[in-house]
Amino acid sequence: MDAPLTTPGTGPAPLRWGLRTDLRRHGDGGDSSRVGYVELFFDLVFVFAVTQLSHGLIAHPGAETLVHTLVLGVAVWWVWVFTMWATNWLDPERVPVRAMLVVLMLLGLVLASAIPEAFGDKALLFAVMLVTMQVGRSAFVLVALGRVWPENAVNFVRITTWFVVSGSLWIAGALVEEHRLVLWAVACLIDLAGPRAMFWLPWLGASRASTWVVRGEHMAERVSLFVIICLGESIIVTGAAFAELPLDATTVSAFCSAFASTVLMWLLFFDRSERRATEYFTSRDERGMVAQTAYTYVPFVIVAGIVLTAVADELVLLHPLGHAGHADAWTAALVCGAAATYLVGNALFRRAAGGPWSLPHLLGAAAVGALYATHGWLTPLTLNWVTDGILLAVIVGDVVRARRRVATDEPG
Repeated sequence: MDAPLTTPGTGPAPLRWGLRTDLRRHGDGGDSSRVGYVELFFDLVFVFAVTQLSHGLIAHPGAETLVHTLVLGVAVWWVWVFTMWATNWLDPERVPVRAMLVVLMLLGLVLASAIPEAFGDKALLFAVMLVTMQVGRSAFVLVALGRVWPENAVNFVRITTWFVVSGSLWIAGALVEEHRLVLWAVACLIDLAGPRAMFWLPWLGASRASTWVVRGEHMAERVSLFVIICLGESIIVTGAAFAELPLDATTVSAFCSAFASTVLMWLLFFDRSERRATEYFTSRDERGMVAQTAYTYVPFVIVAGIVLTAVADELVLLHPLGHAGHADAWTAALVCGAAATYLVGNALFRRAAGGPWSLPHLLGAAAVGALYATHGWLTPLTLNWVTDGILLAVIVGDVVRARRRVATDEPG
């Protein structure tokens, strides 16, 4: 069961501003915590955004593009995750909340369209859309909660202020090309620091974790669905690349290795991590800090691993045997780095959701990291299959360890 958002008759007095209509979700668990269709509709924009990010890395390989993609990826993720928090509290079936999501969709579509040229001619368009979405949504939630949940409305005063500060750097970076990367990186750091600093402000202090009352079932499902979206984007990239290639044994093998990596990633998260994490999350009385770490910060690492894997799979499909009989450093770094990132993300997710550090995941990440050293002797296709083998070994090792724990815990 999910905790109710407020207890009638308790907490600060209502503020004198804000909507008189109560737009919050009500009830405990069940239908009151389900993901609404309009939320899934909203997520469609981010299918496009994730595709834009991955295509940028494919079209312009190199360390600089990777850094740009990371900065833009943080921005896109932060828009999505804070909207997820907003709809955890506000009822998406209410017309004003639906209208907010539709407006965010429109702005998000423009934002995503600007991603390929975000560090070029469309920098200002990207920055303005981003800041408008972040500040506008936070201000809407602030007004929606002012009279009915004043304590959380004050939290959104803090959140909105933080977004205004970081937003000024996003706009400044768009206007000053020679310092754009530095300014946007600092803006990302401010955005990332906000929740950890409890959105501290000199005149308001810090937010209290006890006020971050969330619906565990809703939040866990939203994050899981976003992971599915990213896995789906990986399948789209693989299928589109395969459709344009000649049908021969090498191409089919590369296609199968790419599909296998997607299946293995699905198993690692949904079969081995997600269910136990959701059970832990929903069983907690105070879920705010668990939500902050396990469902706000850590999923970005998992998503980054999926996006990088999609890019690596397409590169392997396009050049399965390499350019000189072996994998080049960039392709090898993507193949190995993507798998390592995904494994570390899953290990962090388990730890943040109350579990111990997963030895198979950490050893697997170390193994694929060490595998990079062999790229001078292995083709991209071989490298991809070996990486898939390591992911499979992690799953098998995790299953074996889980069964041993169960056997040890059984009496007699």
